[in-house]
Amino acid sequence: MKSEKLKAALILQDGTVFHGNGFGASAISQGELVFNTSMTGYQEALTDPSYGGQILLMTYPLIGNYGINDTDFESKKIHPQGFVVRSCSFDAEHRTCSSYLDDFLKQNNTPGIYGIDTRQIVRRIRNHGVVPSAIATYTDTLDIEKIKKDLESFDYSGVDFVKNACVKKPQVYGKGRKIVLIDYGAKMGIVRELVTRNCEVHVLPATSSAEEVSSLEPEGIMLSNGPGDPAVPTYAHKTIAELGGSCPIFAICLGHQLIAHAYGGSTKKLKFGHRGSNHAVIDILTQKISITTQNHGFAVDKIPDGFDLSHINLNDKTVEGMCNKNKAILSVQYHPEAAPGPHDSKYLFDEFLKMI
Repeated sequence: MKSEKLKAALILQDGTVFHGNGFGASAISQGELVFNTSMTGYQEALTDPSYGGQILLMTYPLIGNYGINDTDFESKKIHPQGFVVRSCSFDAEHRTCSSYLDDFLKQNNTPGIYGIDTRQIVRRIRNHGVVPSAIATYTDTLDIEKIKKDLESFDYSGVDFVKNACVKKPQVYGKGRKIVLIDYGAKMGIVRELVTRNCEVHVLPATSSAEEVSSLEPEGIMLSNGPGDPAVPTYAHKTIAELGGSCPIFAICLGHQLIAHAYGGSTKKLKFGHRGSNHAVIDILTQKISITTQNHGFAVDKIPDGFDLSHINLNDKTVEGMCNKNKAILSVQYHPEAAPGPHDSKYLFDEFLKMI
């Protein structure tokens, strides 16, 4: 239940201010304002490390109505800097509900705003692109001019968010085939899919060297999703390039983009990115269309030499997958583990294991 009366403001870098009601923690934070079009899965989105450094807006109008449960976590904490919704439910009805959205944001010191026109904001982002913003929740007064001044120097692309999103020490899950998962901000859904397929998953920090990975003698290597500009973590480019050909590699989302940089390709920033659970992708070889879950603001612009285009986004024709048969590398821009979303692409985990 809601415990205090909070006011809130969403301030865009261009000076636009949206006033609304606050929920979650009483705080001020900055981030790149992005939107997600999924109708469910706000718990998974909030705990997805790929949202590091961003303020998340949900386009579906009613959020919080089924609460928070104990199983649908993609990490141990909230990663977005703030949460923007049209209507927030302070009560919840669901058989798995163990707490409420408002309390969850409070526990993670994350501010939220509701009661504003989210459709107007989404149209603005679609027309002009993602925008640095600040979200503030407060009970008394707010110095909006100071917040605007602080926003002038905000630069999302210049920050290495990966080091904050990844594990600090190696972790091991499951038993079976030994798979090394290099964690750039991995969703636990990836680990769960591998463990379900009888794999022993060794999760290593993003800064791990090729020697540290190879010392475990893995049968396969996974490169995870994560936040930020793929051009920034050059240490990852070096490691990936040195690992190529040692054993089969499967890369997802940021991992896919890092593959491009590691082998001489490039990436570009999209106007407003792909974030949601209804993105159509076609497999060039089979001509099979899958509905996919996506969460990224960058895309591969130049495919490296030696790689073939394997998947294309049917909406904007961006690169959704690459493969290198000589080095046994498979990479996709979307999330085959979904969480939330359709299960159309889970077969890719099976394809990866067949490569081993």
